[in-house]
Amino acid sequence: MSETASKTLAAPAREPDAGRWKALVFIALAQLMVVLDATIVNIALPSAQQDLGISDGNRQWVVTAYALAFGGLLLFGGRIADLWGRKRAFVLGLGGFAAASALGGAATNEAMMFGARALQGVFGALLAPAALSLLAVMFTDAKERAKAFGIYGAIAGGGGAVGLILGGFLTEYLDWRWTFFVNIPFAIVAAAGAYFVIREPEGGRNRSPLDIPGVILSTLGLVALVYGFTRAESSGWSDSLTVGMFVASAVLLLSFVLVESKVKAPLLPLRVVTERNRGGIYLSLGLAIIAMFGLFLFLTYYLQIVKGYSPVKTGFAFLPMIAGMITGSTQIGARLMTRVAPRLLMGPGFLVAALGMLLLTQLEIGSSYAALLLPAMLLLGLGMGTAFMPAMSLATQGVEPRDAGVASAMVNTSQQVGGAIGTALLNTIAASATTAYVADHIAGATSRSQQQLVQLEAMVQGYTSAIWFAVGILVVAAAIALTFVNAGRPGTGTVTGSDSGQDVADEVQIPVVAH
Repeated sequence: MSETASKTLAAPAREPDAGRWKALVFIALAQLMVVLDATIVNIALPSAQQDLGISDGNRQWVVTAYALAFGGLLLFGGRIADLWGRKRAFVLGLGGFAAASALGGAATNEAMMFGARALQGVFGALLAPAALSLLAVMFTDAKERAKAFGIYGAIAGGGGAVGLILGGFLTEYLDWRWTFFVNIPFAIVAAAGAYFVIREPEGGRNRSPLDIPGVILSTLGLVALVYGFTRAESSGWSDSLTVGMFVASAVLLLSFVLVESKVKAPLLPLRVVTERNRGGIYLSLGLAIIAMFGLFLFLTYYLQIVKGYSPVKTGFAFLPMIAGMITGSTQIGARLMTRVAPRLLMGPGFLVAALGMLLLTQLEIGSSYAALLLPAMLLLGLGMGTAFMPAMSLATQGVEPRDAGVASAMVNTSQQVGGAIGTALLNTIAASATTAYVADHIAGATSRSQQQLVQLEAMVQGYTSAIWFAVGILVVAAAIALTFVNAGRPGTGTVTGSDSGQDVADEVQIPVVAH
């Protein structure tokens, strides 16, 4: 047995932080705010567009400005959290997010609105990885970790649907500006609580110098990638700027990988992503998010335009999905995570979600909510909740403390990039299927009412065509989780990987949670 291993075994286990459960409340509150913001603004967008005189061509920037800043700066945000300390990054991120939200709520023109959304993205990119890595370093016991990540996973998954309900209420009964102002109390309570309650474990910072070339290449590469997909949605895949963005992104990200393999203190140590379990998780999570994001969009439009639901009623229609996610995450995922291997929760979880998605391929204009949408949403929620929870936990498990922020940022990056790809890809598939259906059927529609019916049928045809793709994507996510993720159950399995900290674990068979 090596000297390092002997020292590791001899070292007394660090006592868990007494305030960790209180800390979880404030971390979860901050996570809820960030996830809410992703969907709450979508519902307020038509009213804000009208008030601020934003053109149809520019309105996508309300969503895109946030996505570009958030997706592009996540890795940098994770590294800053490792460098400055996660608590400091978390509190600063919350303060900045609140200020940017106040600016958005007070916006008087489109430039002010776009600027506020970009700022929200910047501070969100600091806040999100800090929140997840705080959980990773504060909860070290397997059962407690399972419970904590169960709660976090339920919020990460269900928060989007809560945003639809809250966004509907605020837009319908108050004013669109409140969809921004509502973030301020969330941020103040979470920041104050975190400041007084969170005590970050000692010795977890990564004080090596900042990898400036890595920061520039990763930020520009991710921004080009996200913008490429966003642009494809509005201008088409063959648009010269869209193609240019994808080419630029590929060149920049390949250069980033080359730089990271050469520099002494990389922004993203390649050991974090090349480790088999984490690589499999980032990939399967990204794919699952691609499927989910498009679905949220289609179902919102289906319920409001085809079924004539109000924004509030639409939000409530998503409640079964939230209930399914909370149940899957806290009751199935958290209870089984210490008993079975993570892949046996992730693989079947994605397949159950795919089954829910499969039901939605049967959507028609007159589909019954109770007979079709309700069971589909329950299955989707249950499957995603069960799969997300071990994925979130395993993605940061066994990582050296100095890499916790960057590993957490990669979870968020795979979700953010997955969201951008999902929205663009599935929207494009839906739009082309809708156009084809109209072209085939419009000639037979003579009266105005028949033409309107063809338009609605075409819209639903577009949604179901795209949902078939989403089913396939979820099946691929399940296959990746079942083949790549090979960690044993958290209480007993050893971590396999190339981290220096993990070499010791391999040699002496330390349980995963000892890290």
